[in-house]
Parts: sequence; C-alpha cells; structure tokens
Amino acid sequence: MTRRRFGALGLACLTAALPGPVPAQPGHAGAVVDAGACAAFGYRTSESEPAYRARAQAGFAGSGRLYAAPPPPAPPVLQRAPTIPPLPVPPVERRLQDSSAAKAAPDSRLEEIVVSGSRIARPPGAYAPYPVQPQDTERYPNAVANPIRQTAAEPVSTFSVDVDTAAYANVRRFLNDGVRPPSDAVRVEELVNYFDYRYAPPRDRVSPFSSYVALAPSPWSSGRQILHIGIQGFDVARDEAPALNLVFLVDTSGSMWSEDRLPLAQKSLNLLIDQLRPQDHVSIVAYAGSAGAVLGPTDGRQKLKMRCALGALRSGGSTAGGQGLSLAYALAQENFDRRAVNRVILLTDGDFNVGVSDPSKLKDFVSDKRKSGVYLSVYGFGRGNYNDTMMQALAQNGNGTAAYVDSLQEARKLFRTDFTRSLFPIADDVKVQIEFNPSQVSEYRLIGYETRLLNREDFNNDQVDAGEVGAGASVTALYEITPAGAAGSADPLRYQSARPAAAPGAELAYLKIRYKLPGEGRSRLIERPITRADAAPSLQAAPEPTRWAVAVAGFGQKLKRDPRVADTFGWPEIARLAQAGRGDDPFGERAEFVQLVRAASEARGQNE
Repeated sequence: MTRRRFGALGLACLTAALPGPVPAQPGHAGAVVDAGACAAFGYRTSESEPAYRARAQAGFAGSGRLYAAPPPPAPPVLQRAPTIPPLPVPPVERRLQDSSAAKAAPDSRLEEIVVSGSRIARPPGAYAPYPVQPQDTERYPNAVANPIRQTAAEPVSTFSVDVDTAAYANVRRFLNDGVRPPSDAVRVEELVNYFDYRYAPPRDRVSPFSSYVALAPSPWSSGRQILHIGIQGFDVARDEAPALNLVFLVDTSGSMWSEDRLPLAQKSLNLLIDQLRPQDHVSIVAYAGSAGAVLGPTDGRQKLKMRCALGALRSGGSTAGGQGLSLAYALAQENFDRRAVNRVILLTDGDFNVGVSDPSKLKDFVSDKRKSGVYLSVYGFGRGNYNDTMMQALAQNGNGTAAYVDSLQEARKLFRTDFTRSLFPIADDVKVQIEFNPSQVSEYRLIGYETRLLNREDFNNDQVDAGEVGAGASVTALYEITPAGAAGSADPLRYQSARPAAAPGAELAYLKIRYKLPGEGRSRLIERPITRADAAPSLQAAPEPTRWAVAVAGFGQKLKRDPRVADTFGWPEIARLAQAGRGDDPFGERAEFVQLVRAASEARGQNE
C-alpha cells in the first residue's frame, strides 16, 4: 500500500495543533480513553469536562428516549480558529457564514472554535440542548404500494436491489415505544432483507451471485402463491478484503444533542474502529454551522487517536450538511486509492437546515461524486425530526447503504457482525428482471421495492444506476402471483384473444440478474428459468427461508394497512408462522421479531 498524502485542502483544514504520526496504539471500544491520553494528541474529550460528564450521568444516558433538557453545563474555553480558505461547496446560501450578515442579525451570529484543528461554528450558548421535536416532523418518502399487474399486458417486472435495513430498525423503535409506525416508514423489502436467510453461496468469485427460488401458497390471499427469489453474494475473507479509505462525516449540530444521537453515533464509530487493520485509513469531518476537519488521514494502528478525536465532538449550531458533504468528499478524493474502498460514512438525523438542504439537489451532488469512485453510506439517528427522505435520497444515489441506529445493539450488528456487507462492495448496479409466462401466471404483484422500480429498458442500460451489494450480503424479493385459471383481481377483457392453456411442465417465469464488478463499466448477466419444480405443496412444506420471509412480508404489509392482506391473516397468524419458521437463531434476531409482532398487536395508532 502506498503512503497516503494529505494535500493543500487537508492542510488548510487542519491547524498546526494536530500532532504528527505516532507509534501504533492498541485500543478497542471498551478501552479507557482518558483526558490525559487525548490531551497528548491535542483533543479535549467530554470526560475531561465535569459539567458535561455530569449531564451524561443525569439519568437519561443509554435509554434511547428523549427527556426534558437538563441544565446546560458551563461552556468550555473557546479558541479562535485560524483563517481557513473557502471550501469547494455547491452553490449555497452563505447567510450564516457571512460576517456582514452576522452584524446585521446579531441573534444568528456564529462563534468559531477549534477542536484540534476543526472549524466548527456554534451559536452563543453552544451547549444549550436542542429542544425536543414533536414526532410529526419526521419525514418519509411517499411511496404508493405496487399495484397488481396483468401479465398479458405487462409481463416484465424490473427493479434495483435494496440491501438497506433502515426501515426495520426504525419500525422497531416505534413499536418499542408502544406506537405503530407511519405507513410510509414501512418499506417491506427492508424488513425482509434485515435477516440472514443462509442461501447457498456462489461456487467462486468469478460469478459473485447464486440464486434461490421457491414457490408456496399465499397465507393471506386464497388461490394465490408467493414467489420467493433470493440472491446470495460471494463473501470475502477479512484478510483478503481491500484497504479502506474512510471519511467519517459526523453531524454535530444542535439537533444531535440527545443520547440517542451524537453519543450513540460516537459509540457506533468506536465499534467500527475496532475492525480497522493497519492498512486502513480514517479521516473525521464534523459539521454544524460550518464544516471542518477534526482528524486527518490516520492509519488503523492509531485507534486511540481516532477515539480521542471522536470524544472531542460536541453538539451545537445549525446543520450545514451540504458543506460537510463537500469537505468529506474532497478529503476522500484527495486521499483516493483505486485499490482501496473509498467511502464517506455520514452519521446524522438528516435535519439539514443550512446551505444545500433540498434532497433533490443533494441527490444530484452525490450522484456526481459517485462517478469519482467515492461511495456514500448513511446512518440515521434520533427521533422527532428524523429525516428518512433525506437518508434515502443520499444513500440510493451515493452507491451506499442506508441504516438506522436505534441502539448500541443495532450498532454492533452493523459495524461488527455485518461489517463486510456494509463496507466491501462485490457488485455495483445490481438489477433484477423477471418475465412472467402469461400461460402460467395471469397476475403478479411485487411486494415492496416501491422506491426501487426501473423501466424495462433500464435493465440493459449500463448508464442507469442501481443498487450496490456488499461481500456476503443477500437480497430477497417476494412476488404474489395468481396462477392461470384462478380467479383474478379484475374481470377478463371482453375482446381479448384467447390465451394458450396452462401446461403443467412449462416455465412460470424467467429470472435475470445484471451486475457490474466494482470498477467495471460493462455489466454481466446471470439467468435461470423458474418452473413448477420450485413449488411446495403447502406453506408448511416450503423451505425455512421462504416461511420466514413470508412471515416478515406479512408483518410489513399489515403495518402498512395493505388492503390486499385479508383480515383473517392477523397478528396471531403472523406470530405462529414466524415461530414455525425461526430455525437457527444464533443472535436472537428472529426471536426479537416475534416479540415485535406481539408488540404491534398491542400498539396504538399514530393519532390514538
């Protein structure tokens, strides 16, 4: 691995206060990071401030709930920041950063401070906690459930894969609070894809995917069947994985003050730091009223230094998310290594309110940056003003994953158990296309993936962006189909020509998977037929992965109040189906799901 450089932009963002290279340091998430050790690196952590530490011990730490704001601690001694050249940012309104505007509006004047070289603007009373927001300010994509389609008119279904899991953790957060989530917060495919189905792996990395197909009767719609499609990605041994060039982009705005936001984000990143190897490198950027570099490129041996940089972060100020993204991408690009995984990791509640805050403009920005080879993954935190719409726009267009962190346990899953799946891509622009045979299937409905649908012609167009799949990750999709001859959802057409009769041994459908290997511009194709040989006579006789996936899909549709799920298929039926399909559950995730089904049956609605 070549030695990394930190050029003019990075030097402009870091002051002379940053120390030079240090010897290798041991460290792990549970290591003691005391004030003296961090002071040697030029960082002042919260542990060194008695008032800040007292606030953390005031009874709300680790609960995951919002409490009334405790009294603000005494503000720290502030250091004036050196003059820093303007950052290369997209066109934004610079009102809050313009000195003349600040003089004209004293209430919005910002005071710049230095956190070991970081330029972070904070308003007067920087440590005054952000007011608790009402839940109805949360924002979710408004996606209409997929309709039932007539095979004779529309035989082809095409979508981009989705390996995100944000919706599941967010739904769990609502149910654990005794409230059913808003319908738009429930993306059924993300609930289904939260779990590991243990599909058979591909034989080698030359063809990085294997496919799984099963067919079983639908438990919520008589006469219909569920087509289960699974795609399993090739896993990469940790010692064979490429080096990491990561930029942690941490939201330190006022809205991140509570324990389920910035403090949880810091703990989460410490878990990721645990996984770093000597050849991996990390930079840290914080953003509030303005953006600044907190840590220059640092190799994986210097874990203590990384922890100290994280511990020095505080919340305060408004949210200049666009400027923070620009700086993070610039640092990643300046230290770009074509042999490494180059990625920005954004941790935020998504409440951007300064500079570029329009999801469509930020989407265009990250789409353009994606072409440079720097990807973006987004991890959401908090409640009350959580902006899921922003998270989805950024992750889907940044060739990365979107996840929601509601607890330290979820952070362990994301940054420890599923570490390789989140950070090491094995394929880009992964698309799925299924052509249904009208002589065998009269209707079909894709369950979920409403925000991932593609046009038929997009499947062969290598310029059309689609989902990324990481090492060892799997993708699951379910269709509800109506066999030819069964009663359909719509009356037959009066003047439609006769269709050929169903043939027992004929193909039901044809599956095609298109993908690009990382760094390649031309896609590759995997294909296979789907036949009656893939069908089980009953749901109870179906393979375990199918029974579990159907239970989770039924749960998601029930939460979305989908009218196509019969009332006779209620919460008790979902719980029984899930219990029967739990199988091996080493981490207790499936047992937790069964408890969530029970919680959903008792939870109140949003307006109750």
